[in-house]
Amino acid sequence: MAKYFLSVQSVEGEVGEPMTDEEMQQSWKQIQALNEEIKSAGAWVFGGALHEPETATVVRMSDGEVLTTDGPFAESKEHLGGFYIIEAGDLDAALAWASKTTAVVGKPIEVRPFRASEA
Repeated sequence: MAKYFLSVQSVEGEVGEPMTDEEMQQSWKQIQALNEEIKSAGAWVFGGALHEPETATVVRMSDGEVLTTDGPFAESKEHLGGFYIIEAGDLDAALAWASKTTAVVGKPIEVRPFRASEA
């Protein structure tokens, strides 16, 4: 089975209506149920939500020295908000998981296959 990266895309300023505590709890339950469904199907490898982009630190080489800078690598309104790494038989199966994910989290999901590694 191939591994796929399902990235949950967040758009800065696109927050919608604030959720009540009850709505947040219901949303969290739906996400937990989705995670359990992925795990039960044997597709789960790893996943997680990320803090806001301004919490990022970028590490890079410049003239042979390591430099660190605050903030996201790319100045953009779109950011990676979270991700799943799954195993799926093919792209169609990965897209089916992405469809369920976008329905639950309400964010666009980008699906990308991992390159095959040579053992």
